[in-house]
Amino acid sequence: MKHWYAVHSKPRQEATAELNLQRQGFTTYLPRIRLRKLKRGNWVKAVEPLFPRYLFIQFDPAVDNTAPVRSTRGAVGLVRIGNDLRPVPDDVIAYLKQAEDSTGHLRLVDDWPHRAGDRVEILQGPFAGLTGVFQMQLAESRALLLIELLGRHNEVQVDLHAIATTA
Repeated sequence: MKHWYAVHSKPRQEATAELNLQRQGFTTYLPRIRLRKLKRGNWVKAVEPLFPRYLFIQFDPAVDNTAPVRSTRGAVGLVRIGNDLRPVPDDVIAYLKQAEDSTGHLRLVDDWPHRAGDRVEILQGPFAGLTGVFQMQLAESRALLLIELLGRHNEVQVDLHAIATTA
């Protein structure tokens, strides 16, 4: 009986591993997510693997030869616990696939990386270097922050591209 298993890939080579496993006749699944990332000081939309360095492959271990997975370009090998292969529950894969949009990517409920209450750092402008609390997005490119300045809390508006979530 066929089950899903996790495959460990080389760094940033999940798609290469997926393509090469498919060429060998395996059914694969690489869940991807749409998100916004701060790149060179600007927020950009990106599509990335949901689980960096991992993808899923479907096979029957009693019938299918999995030895080629180790030598597949982009793949490191199957994920094992000790020497045992453990299947990923079908419900997990079904849930991930059900959460995809029409483009085949998972989407966040809120596409913007900041939520009310997040601690953020101001990267540029007159308040650069200060930290604050994200309150809300005001317009396409503005945000309302609460910062402590001169001993009291003040609301300020800043460019959305000028803030980043702090750890």
